[in-house]
Amino acid sequence: MSIRKLTVMALLVAIAVAGSTFVSIPTGIARAFPIQHAINVVGAILLGPVPTVLIAFVTAIIRILTGTGSLLAIPGSVIGALCAALAYKYSSKMWLAGIGEIIGTGILASLIAVPYAKLLMGTSVAALFFMPAFLTSSTIGALLGVVIANSLRKTVLVKSFNSSLY
Repeated sequence: MSIRKLTVMALLVAIAVAGSTFVSIPTGIARAFPIQHAINVVGAILLGPVPTVLIAFVTAIIRILTGTGSLLAIPGSVIGALCAALAYKYSSKMWLAGIGEIIGTGILASLIAVPYAKLLMGTSVAALFFMPAFLTSSTIGALLGVVIANSLRKTVLVKSFNSSLY
């Protein structure tokens, strides 16, 4: 991995962590952070699957350690990041990265969060308990991420980075 790619990854982690302190939607046991989902989509488009999953995981750990995220931050961000990155990798369409984030976080992660919450948090909830919050957060974040990525695509900075990031 190049220094340039690691630097972009670190910047995206910093933006996600900082953004999570200012923008959150309380939803009962979980807090929704659309900035994380936006960063997942931007990372998926700029960097690909492995770096995007690493960004999501590191961000989730930092959020847990700083108290701005619950243990649900891990499945809530990592699964969406993987789905967004794979959707973009195989389609090269930004909007599909957004759909991948919504499906990965809003549907898959919300279902995985139920046994995860029971095991690690001692909380028993119905199968679809997390889905409304996860879907809302991931939809807002995915839309924001696609808009940001589309705007970045038009800049000289990204054009100069794109060839060296892969």
